[in-house]
Amino acid sequence: MLSDIEIAQGAKMLPIAEVAKKLSIGEDDLEFYGKYKAKLPLSLRDKLKDKPDGKLILVTAINPTPAGEGKTTVTVGLGEAMHKIGKNAIIALREPSMGPVFGVKGGAAGGGYAQVVPMEDINLHFTGDMHALTSANNLLCAILDNHLQQGNELGIDPRRILLKRCLDMNDRALRNVVVGLGGKVNGVPREDNFMITVASEVMAILCLATDLEDLKRRLGDMLVAYTYDGKPVYARDLQAVGAMAALLKDAIKPNLVQTLENTPALMHGGPFANIAHGCNSVTATKLGLKLADYCITEAGFGADLGAEKFLDIKCRVAGLKPACIVLVATIRALKYNGGVAKADLGAENVEALKKGIVNLKTHIENMHKYGVPVVVAINRFDTDTDAEIAVIEDFCREMGVLVSLTEVFAKGGEGGKDLAEKVCATIAEKPSDYHPLYDTALSIPEKLETIAREIYRADGVTYTAAAKKAMAEIEALGKDKLPVCVAKTQYSLSDNPSLLGKPEGFTLTVRDVRLSAGAGFVVALTGDIMTMPGLPKVPAAYNIDVDADGQISGLF
Repeated sequence: MLSDIEIAQGAKMLPIAEVAKKLSIGEDDLEFYGKYKAKLPLSLRDKLKDKPDGKLILVTAINPTPAGEGKTTVTVGLGEAMHKIGKNAIIALREPSMGPVFGVKGGAAGGGYAQVVPMEDINLHFTGDMHALTSANNLLCAILDNHLQQGNELGIDPRRILLKRCLDMNDRALRNVVVGLGGKVNGVPREDNFMITVASEVMAILCLATDLEDLKRRLGDMLVAYTYDGKPVYARDLQAVGAMAALLKDAIKPNLVQTLENTPALMHGGPFANIAHGCNSVTATKLGLKLADYCITEAGFGADLGAEKFLDIKCRVAGLKPACIVLVATIRALKYNGGVAKADLGAENVEALKKGIVNLKTHIENMHKYGVPVVVAINRFDTDTDAEIAVIEDFCREMGVLVSLTEVFAKGGEGGKDLAEKVCATIAEKPSDYHPLYDTALSIPEKLETIAREIYRADGVTYTAAAKKAMAEIEALGKDKLPVCVAKTQYSLSDNPSLLGKPEGFTLTVRDVRLSAGAGFVVALTGDIMTMPGLPKVPAAYNIDVDADGQISGLF
């Protein structure tokens, strides 16, 4: 089989204006970025405000394993399959971060014959959104450091600066740095940190803002530091908001692209779900609901991260009501959860599958707690045997959920028709009764303990002294009634990445708590999760090249 990039480069893309016509969007409502990409102005949403919303479908997955699950691939394939069965559908995805592209994770444009194109553009610079976000964040950092240099009128304590610089690249050397060295003219020396752009609060703000005014309000609410006498300092106090918003005026507009089968796709915003809230932008999702009868979106990593945050943060903030949840798994990954080594996953092992299926069971139960019906999508591999498939089918029957064996990687939309039909049937027969898991009026510990017990299945939560102090400060600011966003390993339901399946008898440890007042949530840091990833021993960058004609190779 051809590589992902070879398949993508052989695609017969339509000019983006023709893709837009499928959504009844004229050229006057397109801002072109070349022949195959365009931004959609926020004014388009106003034109469609009286049109009824379509059905919202969330695609999530079991906890990721080295065997792979293919959540984005299934999302893209489901969108293509919807068109195959005569449904009007659109996909709403996150933009990839360049860091993982050159690291180990790979891109975020799908795979095989279920991809979004132009793949190289999407995985690299795309329309410049990531650069705009990086620039806006770092402008605020520069203004803060300049304030210190120019007399520090606000009395900011350099030891209590919360704001971090960011870069859209995996670079562990920047996790902890010292700035302002080299004499008085170069600024006030202090310790500083970098995070990856997608983990920044500015990214979260862009993804949750409804328009430019809301964006500016949220940017202004960013808590950046404390003064010597313990008073909070916000971005608005540094007079940075207008300039930051100017850098983001185009980045806030959703991007329109297409799949290999020319299905319309919105790609906008890209926070990681293990260190941020893991969902694409509110503007893209809500626009997608106006443009099509079905809007298919995804949430990052497993359902314990991306889906929980989608359902408890994004849906709550944006007033969204998902009609159906598609839970992606592979037989290979479930066998890995059952204790099989990666090298042995190709061999039939029914007993390991039966042992590892508890991970899938837990995620199904968790999603049902939100009142939303679930369909299981098994991303099929050639090594899956009839006996293993029968185990999955019997299990799903006992759980009362439909299951579909999808082959979208190899067959595109054609391989997802069964899934599309079962999703539509589930929406028609099982009305959603969506509701969040917890009430935001609860205290921060009460909200964290609810998530830990109900979603992670922990026995409880313990807090470090630093976490307790941070929660007390947030409460003193009157910001403790916000949703919580847990930064946690994606590889396990617990905060220990080595605990597979359904861990039991563990306690979640919260080591720090941070206020993202602009985004509108509180971040709880658990385990060893880092906000600036590093590159592996053999980065994917080693295999990437470009020829004399500008043709990129080695990109998956």
